[in-house]
Amino acid sequence: MTKKEETRKKKRDKLIALHTSHKTYEFLNPLEKRLKYKGKYVDIKLHEDPDGFSYIVWKNKKYMLDVIEKNQNRYTIMINGIWHSFSVETPVSLKRKKFLEMQGESASKATVTAPMPGKIIEVLVEIGSEVKEGEPVIILEAMKMQNEITSHASGVVQNIAVAKHDTVMKDDLMIEIKKT
Repeated sequence: MTKKEETRKKKRDKLIALHTSHKTYEFLNPLEKRLKYKGKYVDIKLHEDPDGFSYIVWKNKKYMLDVIEKNQNRYTIMINGIWHSFSVETPVSLKRKKFLEMQGESASKATVTAPMPGKIIEVLVEIGSEVKEGEPVIILEAMKMQNEITSHASGVVQNIAVAKHDTVMKDDLMIEIKKT
């Protein structure tokens, strides 16, 4: 394989995990057997035991893994009881996504939606509250676990669509934020 073909293959195999907090994590196609995280190769192994349970082994520790939902390139997984929602993008699709977000209304407004079905335990903000990106805004109970739902943008809370004890479904609107 020529150097040029090898470079093209690396670009094609490069993927980006985009977390709901808009943090990005670059990685190579996991089928390559070696994962690169923050510029370094890491030794992470995915295993499935005879009973059908999946887990990750990293730094000689086991972490239970459960894929809760997969919808196209969007995933919700649970690792050791903690929920993570993210999408997997190619460099081109990530650029397209960022471009589309900059168009129109999405450039000035952000929404916080339910990452999973559950019950609202507590709303931590009020209309008019200033929030920072990554700040907890809601406590959502799902599968008897309390999850902090964080703001995806800094700004001012414009609308709160849920109240304590409400039940929400995945992707239900919970909070609208005017970006600052």
